[in-house]
Amino acid sequence: MPTTENFIESLLNKTENYGKTHYTILKLKAANKTADVSSRFLSRSLLVMALSFFALFINIGLSFWLGEILGKVYYGFGVIAGFYAVLSIIFLTMHRSFVKKMKDQFIAQLLN
Repeated sequence: MPTTENFIESLLNKTENYGKTHYTILKLKAANKTADVSSRFLSRSLLVMALSFFALFINIGLSFWLGEILGKVYYGFGVIAGFYAVLSIIFLTMHRSFVKKMKDQFIAQLLN
């Protein structure tokens, strides 16, 4: 019977090692996916910030330029504000489909 006990003990040791290895692999995969998603989020956030500053200064310049053309500076700012009001209304009408696409894209990125 010592061979059966040795066999069972060896089998239990191998099963334990397999479980530990599998757990370690899962932790490493989760860490890799977390690092991937967070680094993409950070880089895209920085890009959005830079583009936002660019758009801000372009819009201020455009507002002053339109104000000169229209005769009063605040007319230029009014035209730009109206443009963004129309853009906001368009965005609000398409908001649900945009959120669904973004959610699907985020889930696909997490699962790949």
